[in-house]
Amino acid sequence: MATVPAWLRRAVPDAQSLAGQDVEDVALAAGAAVFALDAVVRRQERWAGAWRRRLALTGAAVTARQMGRVEDENALRDAVLLTRPGDDVGPAGRMLVAWRKLAATPAENLLTEASIGAVLADLGFARDEGSVRDLTHEFREPGASEGTVGRLTGAIASAERHGLGRALGAWLADALLAQRLGWGHAVPLLGAEAALGTSSRPRRSATSSVATGTETNPERAKNLLAAQARAALRAIDLSAELERRADRLLAVAPKLRAKAADAVVDRLLSDDAIVASERIAGMSDRGLRRLFDRLVELGAVRELSGRPTFRIYGL
Repeated sequence: MATVPAWLRRAVPDAQSLAGQDVEDVALAAGAAVFALDAVVRRQERWAGAWRRRLALTGAAVTARQMGRVEDENALRDAVLLTRPGDDVGPAGRMLVAWRKLAATPAENLLTEASIGAVLADLGFARDEGSVRDLTHEFREPGASEGTVGRLTGAIASAERHGLGRALGAWLADALLAQRLGWGHAVPLLGAEAALGTSSRPRRSATSSVATGTETNPERAKNLLAAQARAALRAIDLSAELERRADRLLAVAPKLRAKAADAVVDRLLSDDAIVASERIAGMSDRGLRRLFDRLVELGAVRELSGRPTFRIYGL
């Protein structure tokens, strides 16, 4: 089970203490935190899908709040899970869809024109073919002397420069980090870091000068590194929590006699949550509800909605 040493927790600055830190110290803490996170990712646990999508939910909730919406994690989950296939999940639901795409799409396919254009629409921006083309070109042809930190800060600055906000910049930076580290899938990290920016919809007239003046500013790099370190520690802590819950689910799985119980277990390990009316081959609605009741009784899953109807279950 992943653990974070006490010295590393002390070394990662919060938003208030960052000003008194040197960029070198913050870089050391961020490198150690990402190294620890990399070890979790490379284990390729069965519950990794649920882990990434739970992180995506947190990132979507912060994105929604930054954009002036009132939906919390429960409302976002409802918007996606309680909508019929093919129906519009609404503006807030599409924000969750954007972060879920980051978590579920192979990392090598994230920074394409099709992917970036779709995420723009999900985050509520009009698709600008010129901006999509420019962003894709920037990620395809990095500068020869540009390191990872420069690439990540550049992604956020590029989103600002095109008037597309910090939410997209955080999404792009997470995708870039996954590609740089050779991960099969990105881990949603920076979306939950509200301190990355004060505005998710900067005006185009103001962003060009802001981005140009700060792309090489050590303060920008320091802010990003601190945010990434905090996000990595949160992700590691969540992985430890979900590992305990997944172990409990796998321990009781042999006791389940319902047909297609194995398929339900796999879904619980690969997704944030499942609605009680989910269509699973070989499982009736009544059988699925009874199975969830049994899993809750055994302490293997939780009911997440708190409602008597339209219930949702997950690790």
